Amino acid sequence: MRTLLLLAAVASLGVPAPDLQPGVDAIHALGLPGAQARLVTEDGRHEVATSGFGDLATGRPVPPDGHFRVASTGKAFVATVALQLVGEGRLRLDDPVERWLPGVVRGNGNDGRRITVRHLLQHTSGIHDDFPDYTTEADFQRHRYDVYTPAQLVARAVAHRPDFKPGRGWGYSSTGYLLVDMIIERVTGRSWWTEVEHRVVRPLGLTGTSWPGLSPLVPRPHARGYQVFETGRQVDVTEQVVVDPEAAITSTTRDLNTFFRALLGGRLLRPAQLAAMTRTVPVDPGLAEILPGARYGLGLFQRTLPCGGVYWGHPGGGAGYVTDSGVTADGRRSVVLSVNGVLGNAPEDFIRQQHAADELVEGALCGAGGAETTRPQQG
Repeated sequence: MRTLLLLAAVASLGVPAPDLQPGVDAIHALGLPGAQARLVTEDGRHEVATSGFGDLATGRPVPPDGHFRVASTGKAFVATVALQLVGEGRLRLDDPVERWLPGVVRGNGNDGRRITVRHLLQHTSGIHDDFPDYTTEADFQRHRYDVYTPAQLVARAVAHRPDFKPGRGWGYSSTGYLLVDMIIERVTGRSWWTEVEHRVVRPLGLTGTSWPGLSPLVPRPHARGYQVFETGRQVDVTEQVVVDPEAAITSTTRDLNTFFRALLGGRLLRPAQLAAMTRTVPVDPGLAEILPGARYGLGLFQRTLPCGGVYWGHPGGGAGYVTDSGVTADGRRSVVLSVNGVLGNAPEDFIRQQHAADELVEGALCGAGGAETTRPQQG
């Protein structure tokens, strides 16, 4: 049922790590199937804690370094590649979408000539999101292996009028990041995942991170992923084709810690591009209720630490898994949490689950050693 591993990479004279076990136990106690978390301290020590079940049918526990779908946490990978291309002079943040994808964003008030790459990365494009979303168990079972092309998904979005004029509001849009994927492919002549793999995964040695393409499977070992539909019970949704490309990325808590530490530590982006990534705008009031105090940069959320300063990361939820992450502004202390299910579909369910995750993440980052107190950049 529960596991606690403390892996010392340095002598015990280093900064002590807080105990993650109460946090993952509290998340499981809410009624969620299971959870795993990994903290990496300033001196490189790892603490891993798990709680609950990796398989509700067999009672198998959550594996301590199991694979999971990262969901929207994958946007941080895509944004990193886009900003690397900016640093190389091959792409500009102020390039209009029309320059790279002529005629793709057009109709019903949508205009790719007025939407920039920056708008897409910062969720300020106004492009409506209309990815398939199954609210009943029968719908999920019927459509779990459906495949959509990027063109089909963009067409669904531009069939709606924009939610607001570009740059005049904030609205989470996975379609916007799908367009960034397409722009990366147009700029480089290679698939977006090939670029992520070449520029991020291989250089950082992220051996537990992969992209399944159209495969419905999650690499082993893994906790099975669950979703709550209209019946209120946890339904096993592990096996499915994930429509949102970067949401299908699978990883581990070890790899995501390595990625976020490298990103905020300046190992993946030049200073100008990292500064652009961490220049933030307010999120919409609805999301702010779930993520209090959140602001958004380019592929990263900024949150305020109760012990002072800010932290960065990108949550993700869907396809049976919910991911939360946090790294201090200097990239030296980080934590990643994966939960293999959700409480329900009501707003209060999301808020309860997110607030429990926040307590674990913020408690880990505010442990001995404190937090980086760099003043946040605001756009």
